[in-house]
Amino acid sequence: MGLSERRIATDFQTNHYPALEKRIHDAAGFSVPIEVRWDTLSDKDPRYSHGWIEGWPKVYFAPIVEAFTQITRDEMGKAALKAALKKIVVQDTTTTFSSYWASFDKSTGVLTLDHQFSNQNLIQDRVDNLIKELEKHL
Repeated sequence: MGLSERRIATDFQTNHYPALEKRIHDAAGFSVPIEVRWDTLSDKDPRYSHGWIEGWPKVYFAPIVEAFTQITRDEMGKAALKAALKKIVVQDTTTTFSSYWASFDKSTGVLTLDHQFSNQNLIQDRVDNLIKELEKHL
C-alpha cells in the first residue's frame, strides 16, 4: 500500500469510521467491541482505493447497522443480542460474497464479517444474510 492509499485509509478511520461505529452501537443498544482489520481492507488492489470512502460503509458497516436495527426492534431482540454478542470482527480475507459473509461463533460471541470489496450496492443482501446468521444463534 502506497502513501496515497494510506492517506485514504487514515482519512476514513479518522473522519468517517467514528460516526459509523456510533451508529452500530446505537443500533445494537450497547457498545460492542469492534475489531476492524484495516490492513485486510486496504491491502487489495490500489486501483480501487478511490472508492474506499464511499464503498467501505456500504460493504461492511451499513449492513451491520440495518441488521442490528431490525434484530433489536423489540425487547426480546435487544436482550438476545446483548446476551450473545461479545465482539465484531470486520475483514476482507477471502473471496466471500454476501451469502457467506457472516459467521457467528456462539461459544465465543464473536461475529465475523468477511467480505470481498465488491458488490457495494448489494447492501440488503448482506443485511438479510447477517440477520439470518445471527437469528439462528440468538
